[in-house]
Amino acid sequence: MSFTLTHRLCLSPPQRTHLRFTFKPHTSKPIVSSPSKLSYLPIVSSLSHNSEHLSVTQAKPRWENMLSTAASFYPLYVTVGGIVACFKPSAFAWFVERGPSSYSFSLGLIMLAMGLTLELKDLLNLFTQRPLSILFGCVAQYTIMPTFAMVISKTLGLSPSLSVGLILLGCCPGGAASTVVTFIARGDVSLSTVMTVCTTLGAVILTPLLTVILAGTYVPVDAIGLSISTLQVVVAPVLLGSYLQSTFPLVVKMITPFAPLFAVLLSSLLACSIFSGNVVRFKSSIVNASLASDASLVSRLQSLLSGDLGAVILSVMLLHFTGFFVGYISAAICRFREAERRAISIEVGMQNSSLGVVLATTHFTSPVVALPGAMSAVIMNIMGSSLGFFWRQISGSKQELEDQD
Repeated sequence: MSFTLTHRLCLSPPQRTHLRFTFKPHTSKPIVSSPSKLSYLPIVSSLSHNSEHLSVTQAKPRWENMLSTAASFYPLYVTVGGIVACFKPSAFAWFVERGPSSYSFSLGLIMLAMGLTLELKDLLNLFTQRPLSILFGCVAQYTIMPTFAMVISKTLGLSPSLSVGLILLGCCPGGAASTVVTFIARGDVSLSTVMTVCTTLGAVILTPLLTVILAGTYVPVDAIGLSISTLQVVVAPVLLGSYLQSTFPLVVKMITPFAPLFAVLLSSLLACSIFSGNVVRFKSSIVNASLASDASLVSRLQSLLSGDLGAVILSVMLLHFTGFFVGYISAAICRFREAERRAISIEVGMQNSSLGVVLATTHFTSPVVALPGAMSAVIMNIMGSSLGFFWRQISGSKQELEDQD
């Protein structure tokens, strides 16, 4: 190989052959890891076809990457916590007994952690650069999920309490876990982040308004109370975190690496605690179905699905599947890039189920209203993560997937 290369160079005209090898440690070329590994890559800040140098930001320390990787296992934490809640619900009794105050306080801390990682000026710059895709995603969020939540509840003939819980879940903004899943799916992470912030800020008005319109026929809905609660536990902590980030940057810089993992663990605790409080109701549905010893297997399954457990699982799965599917199809019809389609699909399909649980336990007397939100925390993350890993494995247009950079 070396002989052939030298031979070709000798045949070339001397005046047209200019070879120069320059060795620049650590800056000669950005190191790109394998696509299958979930790692944070160096960010290329400037690149020009005619430039000699490539400016690369300094890589994060190893311990920060470890924290970020640990935070990406949110679906695993929720799944394991759900299994523990099924077999030993008393493990979460200390948290459930202090509800709903403990639920509201936990969600406020989660949103505060989210606000600490945000810079509003950067979000505003992104919004001015890509207003169409952001606006489309936000409109899709507050039209697809609420509409299909009502359609599914009517189609399955859910009880009024379950219908209200499902509609309330559909009217919630996008969840913070959607950004992690978008990263796994190689989607447009910046679009996902801006959509989450915009839908969260809009939840003060849109979540109560849509809940009153769609669920007001089942039970009385306190729109003002829902709006105040959303402002207190979601919007105010996010704005406070962003304010602290700009006012005390050095202090926040030390805390920020721990914020995502803290929010993920607290979200898992919140979801699994609500789920554990309703395990007895779910087990009763299973026991009633199994007691019919003379019935066939099909009859037992029908009895199980007709209970609260089957109705909640089926309705929540249909709601999230519809959000993923319709969100992607609508983005494809509007001719958005593949990375944007994936981000919009995931953002629409994944809700802030913690907010749904907090609003349900605070403003509705029936505990059944909180069941869709609690079950969604487990089902949504399993479905979203599975979709993210599926998209990560299939081949796509490299230009479309990397154009976001």
